Amino acid sequence: MRPDKPEEACGVYAVLAPGQPVANLTYFGLYALQHRGQESAGIAVFDAERKVRLHKDMGLVSQVFDQAVLERLTGDLAIGHNRYSTTGSSKVCNAQPVVLNTRIGPFALAHNGNLVNAAELRHDLASIASELTSTTDSELIAFAIQQAVNRGLDWDGAIRAAAECCRGAFSLVIGTPDGLFALRDGHGIRPLVFGHIGETEQAQWVVSSESCGLDIIGAAFDGDVEPGEIIHFRSGQAEPSRSRWCEQPTKLCVFEMIYFARPDSRFFGESLYSYRVRIGEALARETPVEADIVIGVPDSGIPAAIGYSQLSGIPFADGLIKNRYVGRTFIQPTQAMREAGIRVKLNPLPDVLAGKRVVVIDDSIVRGTTSRKLVQALRDAGATEVHMRISSPPVTHPCFYGIDTDTQDQLIAARLTLEEIAAHLGVDSLAYLSKQGMVDAAHANSAHFCTACFDGAYPIEMDEQVRSSKLMLEPAGIAAKVLQEL
Repeated sequence: MRPDKPEEACGVYAVLAPGQPVANLTYFGLYALQHRGQESAGIAVFDAERKVRLHKDMGLVSQVFDQAVLERLTGDLAIGHNRYSTTGSSKVCNAQPVVLNTRIGPFALAHNGNLVNAAELRHDLASIASELTSTTDSELIAFAIQQAVNRGLDWDGAIRAAAECCRGAFSLVIGTPDGLFALRDGHGIRPLVFGHIGETEQAQWVVSSESCGLDIIGAAFDGDVEPGEIIHFRSGQAEPSRSRWCEQPTKLCVFEMIYFARPDSRFFGESLYSYRVRIGEALARETPVEADIVIGVPDSGIPAAIGYSQLSGIPFADGLIKNRYVGRTFIQPTQAMREAGIRVKLNPLPDVLAGKRVVVIDDSIVRGTTSRKLVQALRDAGATEVHMRISSPPVTHPCFYGIDTDTQDQLIAARLTLEEIAAHLGVDSLAYLSKQGMVDAAHANSAHFCTACFDGAYPIEMDEQVRSSKLMLEPAGIAAKVLQEL
């Protein structure tokens, strides 16, 4: 069964640090980014002769790598990747990084995001179709760079030329014989940050999808790779070369703020934990209710639940216990086991819930299947009332930019009204955070966010074939109301 949550597309990581165990550092960085992708992991390392050693496989970082593998990955530049598939199936051939050779040496590429013109790009690269080893758009980006280099461009020029061929969301780290490159698409839909190890003069650089990847190895945070920016890090160069390859309005995925990124990662100068507390406070202001306790769905619902509790004055309680050792598994419960109510990830605490009117805070509802089971479990544990509050607006439209969401006909808020969703879930009341409340809590310009999954305002145009692959129905339910308001 598909999880009843949006799934992120990947985490990317890179270390340029002569004299350091770059593979080991990248391992820990990927470990910190494990929440962004659990299907496969890989590390490519440039050795002293500028040859690339690559190891990648299916599984979690801790399953793919051990000390013996890491000891073989010696060098001064490493490119790392965690994958969750959005374009391309879950197979080892689609694991990253992608490593290719050119007339001026090899390069390794890791990609977070999704291209909306992958079919067009594949057509343009038809001459090398027989060389493709995967079904990912990431490999297409790599081949576009390879072709540009082989036409005579240098690394910087080739990467820019390839980026200009791409339409969609892409945060990239690229290892080359001339150092490390990091860039984001013009809208900056997926995050990318950089920092340094030791003193700045040592020119030891780290690039990560999130700042938590810097924290884990003790790297100092320097800033974001800006939307439409390309940064070139070289060994021995204390200041990287920074320039813009395109100018477009910033559209950071707001779901990174609400759910995807780790709460200890920093956006707009503060941890996401603080933002998530504030959206809980906004939710309490917008949707008050009489209740005895507030609980959060672990882990991403907890900060919002604390915020809801603080502003409402309703005590916060730990009413759900999460099994933190459950990852993505190929061993699924049988239908009979599911019907018997097997609880693999979450289990309610009757001691806390019995006889209580409960406000349960979650970050989103996609299909509603998990939420419905959760509500029933809370009632079975003795809750007398269950009031569900969601710390984001209704998800009414699918994502095309690197989040694995269902087609529109599977999104419950696209099909049903608020009242119908509440009845389906079996709650006493249901309310979502408003789009304005979500944006205001960020203390940032509302125009700087992509909110397409809530309002259908896609910032990047796409081919009709791509749109129709997920936009499966005329808006109904909450989706119809959203579009009427636009």
